[in-house]
This record gives sequence, structure tokens and C-alpha cells, in this order.
Amino acid sequence: MRRAGLLVLFALAGCSGDAQSGGKHSSRSSDLESAAIERGVIRDPGDTDPVGLYARDTNRLCVLPAKREYRVGVFVDYGEALTCSGSGTAQRDGEALHLAFANGCKFEARFDGQHVRFPGALPDGCASLCRGRASLAGLEVGRLSGSKSEASALRDARGRLLCETGADD
Repeated sequence: MRRAGLLVLFALAGCSGDAQSGGKHSSRSSDLESAAIERGVIRDPGDTDPVGLYARDTNRLCVLPAKREYRVGVFVDYGEALTCSGSGTAQRDGEALHLAFANGCKFEARFDGQHVRFPGALPDGCASLCRGRASLAGLEVGRLSGSKSEASALRDARGRLLCETGADD
């Protein structure tokens, strides 16, 4: 019985993390990521311009520069009239893209230099961008091109340009 108690204590001690990290895996993974960026193993998202066209299957996202922010457009097509599309703006803060679409659809997406990931839960206003049971929640797209002209050509199912820029942009 005493042996079993000691084994449990050792097992718990092994799970708690070391004293320096306070048992937090996020700081260790952050240190690992920083080391990989320093050595050039992975690209620093902070040094990567998000401008371009992103895609995954039939999902598309365009990002173009504007005066003090970015112009963005999104198109999701699940077929059978299950689509989402919208245009809006984005501001960048490190790996965060603060997206703003119509009807209060405002949220923070993650940008790692090659992918844009939408959160799994979005504000109610985002439902207005979609038809049927389609949703933008959890959308993940990878960089297809860094070309401004390709990004500006993105259209939705109705043929609307989603990343148009004005003459003053």
C-alpha cells in the first residue's frame, strides 16, 4: 500500500512541470517557437505581410492593403446554396487579425505567416453573411498567393468582387 502511494506521488510530480516554468506548457512552447524563429526553422509571423489570396478546398480569403488597415473578403461555398461571403476590414496586431464585417461581425483571427484561422465561435452578426446552415466559424485557409492582383480578383458566387480597393488605397 505504501509503495502504491509513493508511485502516485512520483507520477503527480512528473505531471506538474518544473519549478522554473511554473508548470505552464505555453511558456515552454513559446520559448521553443522563439528558438525556431531565431534559427530560421520557421518564419516569424510578425515579419510576414498578410496580403494575398488564401484558400482551402472551396473556401477563399483575400487580404489587400488599404490606408491604415487591410481590406478583406471571404467566400465559403459548401454547395447546395450553403455559402458565406462578405467584405470588411482588418487590423493587424502581431499574430492577431482583428476582422470587421457588416452587422457587428467582429472577431479576432490568427495569422501565423502562412495560414489564417477563424475562431470556432463567432458573434451572432456573422450569421448574416451566410445562407442556409453555412458558417464562417472555424474557417482555416492557407496562403495560395502573395499577389495583390490575384487577391483583388476574388469573387463570390454572385460575381461580386470581395477585395475591391478604392482609388485612394
